[in-house]
Amino acid sequence: MVEVSCTVNDEPVRLRLDPRESLLDVLRERLALTGTKKGCDQGHCGACTVHLDGRRVVSCLTPAVQADGLAVHTIESVGGPDGELHPLQQAFVDNDALQCGYCTPGQIMSGLACIAEGHTAHDEQIREYMSGNVCRCGAYVGIVAAVRQAAGKVQ
Repeated sequence: MVEVSCTVNDEPVRLRLDPRESLLDVLRERLALTGTKKGCDQGHCGACTVHLDGRRVVSCLTPAVQADGLAVHTIESVGGPDGELHPLQQAFVDNDALQCGYCTPGQIMSGLACIAEGHTAHDEQIREYMSGNVCRCGAYVGIVAAVRQAAGKVQ
């Protein structure tokens, strides 16, 4: 077992972890943060995307011990304290960028990173930098439009 101290959604967390535990499993099973979804569990779909020290990672492939001393942000940290939506969340609603909603948390976390990284100059660039996230319903047109819309409000 390994002692890990980090912040999760701006709250200090201290855990004893098996070095083999994924960040995804720790978030969902130990910290009850179930917004981050388990999709393929192989790093292919992006449903488990979170931010680790400001960089997007697929949490299913990230050993939780790598979060030691770092800041983890999940979909639960997006939006305002009184439940108001973040501009990207609102853009997802405005652009009908979700159908079943399963991939939406990972899409939003990747979209936030895409905006922060400055990869929103044109739709092709958004598509490229969001390509690690799969939507099985095919809401890609709405997702690109949502990222484009939010980029103008967030940057």
